[in-house]
Amino acid sequence: MAEQSFDLIVVGGGPGGYVAAIRAAQFGMKTALVEREHLGGICLNWGCIPTKALLRTSEINHLLHHVQDYGFSPVTAAFDIAAVVKRSRAIAKQLSAGVTHLMRKNKVTVFDGTGKLAGKQTLSVEKDGKPVATLKSPHIILATGARARQLPGIEADGKLIWTYKEAMVPTAVPKSLLVMGSGAIGIEFASFYLNLGVKVTVIELLPRILPVEDEEISTFAHKAFVKQGMAILTGATVKGAKKATNSVTVTVESEGKTQDIVADRVISAVGIVGNVEGLGLDGTGVKVDRTHVVIDEFCRTGEPGVYAIGDLAGPPWLAHKAMHEGVICVEKIAGQKDVHPMNAGNIPGCTYCRPQIASVGMTEARAKEAGHTVKVGRFPFIGNGKAIAMGETEGLVKTVFDAKTGELLGAHMIGAEVTEMIQGYVIARTLEATEADLMHSVFPHPTISETMHEAVLDAYGKVIHM
Repeated sequence: MAEQSFDLIVVGGGPGGYVAAIRAAQFGMKTALVEREHLGGICLNWGCIPTKALLRTSEINHLLHHVQDYGFSPVTAAFDIAAVVKRSRAIAKQLSAGVTHLMRKNKVTVFDGTGKLAGKQTLSVEKDGKPVATLKSPHIILATGARARQLPGIEADGKLIWTYKEAMVPTAVPKSLLVMGSGAIGIEFASFYLNLGVKVTVIELLPRILPVEDEEISTFAHKAFVKQGMAILTGATVKGAKKATNSVTVTVESEGKTQDIVADRVISAVGIVGNVEGLGLDGTGVKVDRTHVVIDEFCRTGEPGVYAIGDLAGPPWLAHKAMHEGVICVEKIAGQKDVHPMNAGNIPGCTYCRPQIASVGMTEARAKEAGHTVKVGRFPFIGNGKAIAMGETEGLVKTVFDAKTGELLGAHMIGAEVTEMIQGYVIARTLEATEADLMHSVFPHPTISETMHEAVLDAYGKVIHM
């Protein structure tokens, strides 16, 4: 089997990997991409996109049960879970096919198999234990992503205890569900199933749900979910799980008390681990820290010519972070002079539950810990005309500024469509806008985005509609 040479090889066809391959091709590099399963990776096939299709269905289901609030006569709404799943899978398939088209359009050579470092500037590709190709390149980008973390003794079995993958393709909707973990993945699935009429319980080890969010937003979300009927236990430890024929009894310890919670199904959403196994890292300069590859500001590992991006390279574990890293990495390889390192503080985080949550930059607590004297502004959705007209008055926008310089340190939002609006604050942080720049910006009326303006004004005692 003859060796094949490329200017750049990408291992992994997820958001980071395929974007890196396209950017390399745009520079005229002869590029190869190695993918063992689905182009588009977890995000397009089993994560970001198909879950949003599911959440859209649950949102519509919620609205159909409240049509009288908008002047309609009550309707009998019923969904077909098989059709719901079919639509979600069709969308994933469509987008994966789109990535395949992009590879052809950009003349990226795709290898179906598993890549492994096999010496200096060498990658071997295998499929089902059989050799596919030996590739040579001075630049190899590892973008193999991550997988769900398993709790010892409570491992997912695909039937009674699910990971995100099984939770996306249920053959039937359970009557009750217990979700372990209240990060973005856990809360999104909890919200999806709750809005389909499932009795949902969320268990969180830390003192509050959505622990990476600002505490005010976390508290707001907790109250909103409980109001919707979700049961939430924080500061709780799962001690074990006992399976029956069609249910699971989970033993939970909280506030010094132990209780058994019976649920038809359990979703394990307790984090991820990097896919570092089988990459041939032994004997190289690549360092691994808690299953994630250590990189510098330009995604370079300790091994010359080997790079890592995306979930494999550590937090934040977000598709848009992986994509941007792919671009940064390739542009640096291509010798571009204006390449800027990733600023993690400017990466937005979004959770697509109901109500939605979005944030960028420091929380109020983190800003104070960092030594900033802060000015904080808040504006509730109930004071916004468009939100009232939409019937979406449950929400809050919070801004955190440096009192001395006017720098926007962080922005935190909960409410309808905040995942679309957060980009305004992201741009402000990227451009290093001050409170004056944001105050002087004219926001269109009537829009929910006006809450963003008012939250800035409130930080400086100039709020108008509150």
